[in-house]
Amino acid sequence: MNYRSRQTATAVAQSRDGMVTTPHWAASEAGAKVLARGGNAIEALVAAGAALSVTYPHFCGLGGDAVWMVCDRDGDARTFLGIGKAAANAEIDGPIPPRGPASTLTTACLVDSWEKVLDHSVANWGGSERLATLLDDAITLAEEGFAVSPSQTFWHDFRADESGTWPGFRDLFQRDGTQRQPALAQTLKAIAANGAREFYEGELADRIAQGLAAAGSPLTAADLAATRTRMVEPVRLAYGDTVLLAPPPPTQGVTTLGIMAVLAQLAPKDKAPDSAAYYHALVESVKQAFVDRHLIADPEFGSDATKMLLDPARFAAKAAAIDPSRAAAWPVPYRQGDTALLAAVDAEGRAACLLQSIYFDWGSGVVAGDTGILWQNRGAAFTTDPASPNCIQPGKRPFYTLNPGLALKGGRPHLVYGTQGADGQPQTLTLLLSLLIDHGLDPLAALSRPRFLLGRTFSDSRDNLKLEEDIGADTLAALSAMGHEVATISALSPLGGQAGIIRIHENGRMEAAHDPRSDGGAIGL
Repeated sequence: MNYRSRQTATAVAQSRDGMVTTPHWAASEAGAKVLARGGNAIEALVAAGAALSVTYPHFCGLGGDAVWMVCDRDGDARTFLGIGKAAANAEIDGPIPPRGPASTLTTACLVDSWEKVLDHSVANWGGSERLATLLDDAITLAEEGFAVSPSQTFWHDFRADESGTWPGFRDLFQRDGTQRQPALAQTLKAIAANGAREFYEGELADRIAQGLAAAGSPLTAADLAATRTRMVEPVRLAYGDTVLLAPPPPTQGVTTLGIMAVLAQLAPKDKAPDSAAYYHALVESVKQAFVDRHLIADPEFGSDATKMLLDPARFAAKAAAIDPSRAAAWPVPYRQGDTALLAAVDAEGRAACLLQSIYFDWGSGVVAGDTGILWQNRGAAFTTDPASPNCIQPGKRPFYTLNPGLALKGGRPHLVYGTQGADGQPQTLTLLLSLLIDHGLDPLAALSRPRFLLGRTFSDSRDNLKLEEDIGADTLAALSAMGHEVATISALSPLGGQAGIIRIHENGRMEAAHDPRSDGGAIGL
């Protein structure tokens, strides 16, 4: 199809009639088709997300979860937490392994979230698209194949030494060439024919449970049947003339808001966005908020720390503790994870975004029998420390890194955003939001700026400050002189995350881009 505007290497996509952005062009195309035929933003993202579950198997899939943020043009926002629960017999003796059957401790809620957001679309947005139709592109991609993305190749190579021990992995996923997934196509057809609950209570659910059991997972058919998406209110923070919205616990949305609240008191507008002083303010704000992340857990299994973590007095004390010329000591424990961000705005100005994930790249490495479903290892986000709010318990949801966001201006959607990257998510979002709000950059310019990543990564176990090398030698030297333990990673590094942004101006004009670190982009009608 021909669309009015597509993101290029140097320009954002622009439109007044609808916008979609994802990290893979095939997924963006799937979402744009829905908008073009009159579908709304939620419907577009179901189609795009299903397509991305096929084309980005290293980051997301049917065996994973999803966190949604949706908002109508008048600012009525909802969060949908499509987060799976720990198995009823989830008992771990010793540390939770990061891969393999013993890491498949939680159910997968992505497919159920499709049904719940579409119900909301019908009831509140006049939606009429059927799930079966929205899965068409995903089924075609799985059956007919698609070119393996550079991102899939990178993460295939990155795990080459260990993936050989993952049952069924090498039979399903390629390093390059044309990737086909016929078993996954049949799974998607079963969902299209019988509805989302087929994944949890139908014949497909039985096959999933049998496949997981054969691999050694503690998950059962009863665990799948108990899986449900929760609709909740987002948490909010005023930042300048915008109001930032984020998902509540057990996600780290409050962490992102906490960083922004501390940063707001450090005059980021007065610091040049390429200066050491600017990056220092960002990094030190991250540190102040990250020390509280151990308090975030499933509020249904204990107290909800949201009110305390968003206390203005707490932010003031944290900002006062920052030395503008000296780095604070670090580290704190880190979390891995890989994710995919999708966002859309429709012709009526209604906005939706979601992050969908199988946690680590390639999840648990466990394929559920003959279904073609690669299962997540989100259970590895739990701890076995009985003193921790995030200690594993049957039916509990783990601490969650996913936190897509929306920003309102004048009570209406203004920014729709999110990023892949686990611990890097709040860090990248802080940089992007400040560049967008404090310095007025357009989405592509903000996404193209050098990023930082505080703490360990997949490739570097040191708790240092990693900075993309195009930040410049002078800024690196100045940060080092402040006491930051700096290390460089390549410009536009895969470790820098893959973010997406849509900005909606007061006159209705939309501009959008997806990360130049990704394999996709934004399409405007």
